[in-house]
Amino acid sequence: VQLQASGGGLVQPGGSLRLSCAASRLSSGYYAIGWFRQAPGKEREGVSCISTGTRRTYYQDSVKGRFTISRDNAKNTVYLQMNSLKPEDTGVYSCAALRVALYYACERWNAYTMWGQGTQVTVSS
Repeated sequence: VQLQASGGGLVQPGGSLRLSCAASRLSSGYYAIGWFRQAPGKEREGVSCISTGTRRTYYQDSVKGRFTISRDNAKNTVYLQMNSLKPEDTGVYSCAALRVALYYACERWNAYTMWGQGTQVTVSS
């Protein structure tokens, strides 16, 4: 599996960005796709994820109501729409994948094994 993240940039507080995670070479089966971020001087944290089998989604408390994760099956792409961005959302955002069983809980952040490169998101005035 190859994962390609894109869509980062510089945005003012209150602005929006949409990140894309394009996946290639996915074999048949179910996957958990997660978005992670790492702020300077901090550990990487799970932000949001989606289970491809059930389409169940999960959000970290700090982004609930502001971020939306979605998937375009035809394009094998997972999106993270980020609205009402705050300076504390700044960081390198990466996507990751894990092949799973149908009812797997995608928020098991330490279990992800396949990673794409990150894209920088900077929220600043």
